[in-house]
Amino acid sequence: MDNERSPLGADFIPGLDLSRILYEEAVRPVLDSAYPGLRYAAARVGTGSEVLGFDTARSADHEWGPRLNLFLAPEDAAEHGGELRRLLAERLPKHVHGWPTHFRLADPEVPIGQMELTEGAVDHRVSVDDLGSWLRTRLGVDAASAEGPTVRDWLAMPQQRLAEVTGGAVFHDGPGAPDAARAPSATGAAGTLGAVRARLAWYPDQVWRYLLACQWQRISQEEALVGRCAEVGDDLGSAVVAARLVRDLMRLCLLLERTYAPYGKWLGSAFGRLAVADALKPSLAGALAATQYPVRERHLCDAYEYVAGLQNATGLADPVDPARRPYHSRPFQVLHAERFAQALAATVTDPELRGLPLTGGVDQWADSTDFLGLGGPRRAAVDALARTVTRSP
Repeated sequence: MDNERSPLGADFIPGLDLSRILYEEAVRPVLDSAYPGLRYAAARVGTGSEVLGFDTARSADHEWGPRLNLFLAPEDAAEHGGELRRLLAERLPKHVHGWPTHFRLADPEVPIGQMELTEGAVDHRVSVDDLGSWLRTRLGVDAASAEGPTVRDWLAMPQQRLAEVTGGAVFHDGPGAPDAARAPSATGAAGTLGAVRARLAWYPDQVWRYLLACQWQRISQEEALVGRCAEVGDDLGSAVVAARLVRDLMRLCLLLERTYAPYGKWLGSAFGRLAVADALKPSLAGALAATQYPVRERHLCDAYEYVAGLQNATGLADPVDPARRPYHSRPFQVLHAERFAQALAATVTDPELRGLPLTGGVDQWADSTDFLGLGGPRRAAVDALARTVTRSP
């Protein structure tokens, strides 16, 4: 497929715009005709670069195109889901604005679809689910329940998954609510898509403070290793540790600006949208590019001090001196980031969080994409850490 055009020669359209067109011009007329009065939400959420707003023409080579999520009440999904999928396969147009609605599996061994024109029924990408089941699959938690996520639920939900649920766009959210996308918090019952997205938009205050403390703790564990590696002649090791610290600083900035961190492919793109990005990028890039330890250390310390100032400016904890300093008696300059971790931890009053070690949410200590996709093991690991009490209440 041409990187810039569809099989019909259409110019690239951002995926969320294409999803809106699919809903308004193709799916909604079918629903209005065949299922008048059906309660549903229509959105583009879940997996896909377009949900995070990072899609480009390159994205069109796999599982990108006219896609939509339909959410029904559980009883309606059970009764009408299969028939609705079949009906859409028969009635959807072969393309919308020049982009095919049919997806062909390019390789029988790999369930990844590519857009292709077809003469018969289309193998479309309009999913039909009940919201609670979909949330349990994506997050491991039914966030549509009246109780909402618990503390451990929050810690077991990867930020990438939270970004997938709270990103994207909502085009319709229940009967008579076409403006739900503009006012998702005003959609009524706690189980509606807009209300769930509003509930999950960011961490509860106590969870946020705990995660910030844990992110500073991560930095404290390795900030002196950059110098120690260099001291023994391991410049490659020093550079690798520096790169890890740059990544941790980027994720810390996302936390500070109340933005869920996506997985590795889009971490830099998400960071680039932050208010802090332009000021901090030179130091982070300098630390990565440095070939000599003193230069690497200087850039890292510049970044530490800047982010420490941002932390102090939040007012979440008592201010901590943001200046660099020696690492005990060794000739390495560091921030001693544990000071910020301790200051933030002191503001955590939730009894369950206060009893936890400063390990944080699941994606602060695990970065295997395969593991983070397994809801049961994620929750089991979080529960196991909760039984390992290392802090005093």
